[in-house]
Parts: sequence; structure tokens; C-alpha cells
Amino acid sequence: MTGFSPPTGYLHRRWNEGVRNAAQLCREIQEPGYPGGELVVQRHLRRYRTGRGHALDPGPKPPSVREVTSWIMTHPEHLRDENTDKLHRLRERDPDLDRLTGHVRKFAVMMTARHGDRLEDWITGAEQDSLVPLASFARNLRRDFDAVRNGLSLPHSSGAVEDNINRLKMLKRQMFGRAGLDLRRKRVLLAR
Repeated sequence: MTGFSPPTGYLHRRWNEGVRNAAQLCREIQEPGYPGGELVVQRHLRRYRTGRGHALDPGPKPPSVREVTSWIMTHPEHLRDENTDKLHRLRERDPDLDRLTGHVRKFAVMMTARHGDRLEDWITGAEQDSLVPLASFARNLRRDFDAVRNGLSLPHSSGAVEDNINRLKMLKRQMFGRAGLDLRRKRVLLAR
């Protein structure tokens, strides 16, 4: 059974007392009822082996890239207080992440409030920043500047057209090699 985590406090204490044998430690924690196996204990002890003889206190688990991305992409008013605090601490420690968050949030305001008139300033600021992937993204936006600006400014959307194109492509893929044009035509017309 590998789905159980071992009692870390006990293992930490025994490791610092000098007991390094995973099999022995596994027997000790199985006596009071730990249902896991020796392999789980071995994996847990691996992190202690890098601590020069004393178990390191792992501390709080750092946030994943996915979590941090989610915090940056979420409107600040919709973030839970604890996540706002975590992001704030990360931004204080990492100036690159702080600048990136600022650029992303400015772009989000342009998208949601339809401020395409601010695009030139945003692109210029992103290109001048030392964040290479962001500068590359900004240069790519500049290549099709008019279309991007219009997409950020105008209320029109090609969403309905794109939806129909995707639906037609899906039907075509489903029927590829199985039916002729007449059957595909009927299916497209009846699928509305």
C-alpha cells in the first residue's frame, strides 16, 4: 500500500536520534498501526539523506507553477485572501515575477475593458522589459497590430462563426472514410 504517508514527526525524531534503517523504522511505525510499506518509508527518508545526518524540516510546501499562474491570471478581487498574501510574498521575493504579474494584469484590463488604445504602450513596455518570453509575445502582437487592437477594442466577435467551423470539422472527422457527401450534408443540416 503506497497511498499512506508515514508519521513524519516520529521519523524525523528517530532519524535525528541516529536510526537510519528504513526497515527498522517501518517496523516501528507499523506496530502502532501504520498500514504503509517499507518502500514509502524509504522514499520519505531520501529527503533526509541530503541533510548531512539530520532530518531537514521540510517547512511549508512551495506553490506549484500552476497555482502561481492561476493567482496571476485571476482578477485580484476574485482571489482568496490567503492566495493574495502568498502571491504578494512571492512578488516581493522575485522582481521578475512582480514585473510579469504587472504586465499580465495590464493586458487583462485591456481585454476585459476593451482598451485597445493602450496596446501600443503595453507592447512597448513589454518589449523593453528583460523578460525574454514576454518580449517575444509582444513582438508577435506587433506583427498583426491592427487585428489585435481591433480585437481588444470592438464589441464584435467571430465566436459564433468559429463554433460552427469547429462543429463542421468535428462532423467531417467523425465521418471520414465512412460516408459520401450526401450523408455528410444531411448530418450537417440536421445537427443544427
